[in-house]
Amino acid sequence: MAHVTPQIKPQPVIKQLDDAAINRIAAGEVLERPASAVKELAENAVDAGATRIEVVIADGGKTLIRVTDDGCGIAAHDLPLALSRHATSKIDGSDLLNIHSFGFRGEALPSLGAVGRLTITSRVPPETAARIAVAGGVTDAVAPAALNNGTVVELRDMFYATPARLKFLRTDRAEAQAVGDVIKRLAMAEPFITFILRDASNGDQRTTFRADAETGDLFDALHGRLRSVLGREFAENAIAIDAEREGFHLTGYAALPTYSRGAAIAQFLFVNGRPVRDKMLLGALRAAYMDVLSRDRHPVAALFVDCDPKLVDVNVHPAKSEVRFRDPGAVRGLIVSGLRHALADAGHRASTTVAGATLGAMQPEQTRPSGQMQPRVYQMDRPSFSARSMTFQAQAPQSMTGFAEPSARFEPMPAEDSVPQHLPLGAARAQVHENYIIAQTETGMVIVDQHAAHERLVYEKLKGQMAANGVPAQALLIPEIVELSDNEVATLLGFADDLQKMGLTIEAFGGNAIAVRETPAILGEINAANMLRDILDELTDQGDSTQLKSRIDAILSRVSCHGSIRSGRRMQADEMNALLREMEATPMSGQCNHGRPTYVELKLSDIERLFGRT
Repeated sequence: MAHVTPQIKPQPVIKQLDDAAINRIAAGEVLERPASAVKELAENAVDAGATRIEVVIADGGKTLIRVTDDGCGIAAHDLPLALSRHATSKIDGSDLLNIHSFGFRGEALPSLGAVGRLTITSRVPPETAARIAVAGGVTDAVAPAALNNGTVVELRDMFYATPARLKFLRTDRAEAQAVGDVIKRLAMAEPFITFILRDASNGDQRTTFRADAETGDLFDALHGRLRSVLGREFAENAIAIDAEREGFHLTGYAALPTYSRGAAIAQFLFVNGRPVRDKMLLGALRAAYMDVLSRDRHPVAALFVDCDPKLVDVNVHPAKSEVRFRDPGAVRGLIVSGLRHALADAGHRASTTVAGATLGAMQPEQTRPSGQMQPRVYQMDRPSFSARSMTFQAQAPQSMTGFAEPSARFEPMPAEDSVPQHLPLGAARAQVHENYIIAQTETGMVIVDQHAAHERLVYEKLKGQMAANGVPAQALLIPEIVELSDNEVATLLGFADDLQKMGLTIEAFGGNAIAVRETPAILGEINAANMLRDILDELTDQGDSTQLKSRIDAILSRVSCHGSIRSGRRMQADEMNALLREMEATPMSGQCNHGRPTYVELKLSDIERLFGRT
C-alpha cells in the first residue's frame, strides 16, 4: 500500500476587513428587507421631532424608499459623519441603559449606503439645505440643495450591491404589506404625528395609508389613532387599560373576548413607545385571556409598557425588536392582572360585532331577476304608545292549553310601567326553544343563551370559592419520584412555592430527582411526571407557567358545564329575570368559558330597519 503524505494547509492569515465589507456585513443584521429600512428611517424621523412623516415606496421598496419629515434636520457639516458607522446624536456612549430614543446604534444610514444608492437632503434653518449621496459604500461630496425644512432620505435599488440578498425577498405585494405593517405600528406608538404611506409603483402614486395627527389627552389620542389603524369595530369593542406595578405602567386598549381573531395577527406590544415582538409579553397577553377564549381564538390588543429606561435593555439585537427586562416577572404579572381586572370591570359587556353578525344573518335577500336589490316597501308609521299597549293585551295568550310541546313559552306580559328601567339586560319576555331567553330593554331586545350564560356564572362562583379557600391538595400514599436534569430540577424548585399554592407540592429528592408529595385534589389521578415536564416546557418557553392553573380551570369549567341550566329546561319568568340580574352583576358574563357570546343585543332602530320602518 502506497504511503500518502498528508497535505499541509497554509497558515491562515488574519486580515482587517475594509469599511465596505464591514458595512455590508452589518447591513445583514440591520436590514433584512425593505420594511427594515423603512423602520429605521421612520424612527429617525420621529427622533428628529417630526410632526409629519411621509413614506413613498415603489415595487415593495425594492427600487425606491423615500422618507420625508419636518424634523430638526442635519447640518451640512454633519452629513458625512452621519454616514459613518456608530456615529449618532442620540447617546454619548456613557450609559447604554438610559436610552430615550428609537435609534442609538448609529448603524442604519451607513448600512443603507453600503447596500443601495442613498441620498440625504436636509436643512437646519437658517442655513441652506445640503445634499450627500453614497452608493455601494462610496460617498460623494456634500453639495448645495433645495429644501424648505426637515430631511428627505431616498434609497434606490436596495441590495444592488449585494444582489444575492434580492433572491430572498418576497413578492412586491408581500414586501409592501410588510412596509405598511411597520408604519402602522409606529403610527400607533406616536398618535400625535401624521403618517402617510404612498406607493409609486408603475409610475402612479397612490396613498395606501394615512393617519392624521390626533389631539386631546393621551388616551383620547390613542383611541382615535387605533380607530384609524385597526378600524372602527376594534375601537368600539376595546376596553381601556391603565395599571401600575413595581415601577412599570401599562396602558392601551384590549378587545373584548367576543371580539377575537383566528390567528395572533392583531397583537401590538410597545415598550417605552418602541414596537417590539417579545415572546414573554405575548405569553402574558395569552395568559390574561386564558379563561375567556378557546385555544383556537386569539385576543386583539395594543398594549404599551412604560418604565424607567434602566429597567429594560433594548440593546439586545441590532433590529431593536427584542427587549430584556430586569424583572420580567413583574411585567408579566402587570399585564395578566391589568388585563383581567379590566375585563372583569367590563362586566357582562359583549362585542357589538355579535349583534352585527346577527342582523346580517337576518337581512332579507330581496332581489330582482337582474340581481339588483328591490326597494323596501314602506309600511305603516310606528303606532303610538297607547295603541301598542292595546295591541299587546289583545295578542297576549290567555292559556297554553291545546298546544303540544310549544317551541316558545310566553309569560304574562307585565304592565308597561313595571318594565325594569335602566337595566342593561332588561326584562324577560319569553323563552324560545327552551334555551333562549328573549328580554326587552329600553332601547331594544336581548337574546340570551341560558345554558352558556349560567355556565359562566357557575364557573365564576367556583373560581371565587377556590380563590378564597385555596386549592385542596391530596397527599400521595407513595411520593412519585421524577428524574430530571440539574437545570430542570433547579427551575422547578425555584417555582415550588407558586406550585404549592396550586395544590402541587414538590421537593428535592437528591441528585437529579424531584419528589411529588401532593397533587391538586380536583384533578384526580394524574401522571405527575408528565405534568412536571409540561410545566417545564412552558417555563422554558415563556419564563412562567400556567399549565397547572389551566388544568384546574378546565376541570372547574367542566363542572360548571354540568352544573348549569341545561338546554331544554323550561324556565319561569322569575327564574329568567334572576338569571339576567346575576349576569349583570357577574364579571365576564358576556361570554361563556370558551369565548362564545352568551347574549346578543339588538337595538330597536336596527330591528325597525330590518322591517323597513326607517
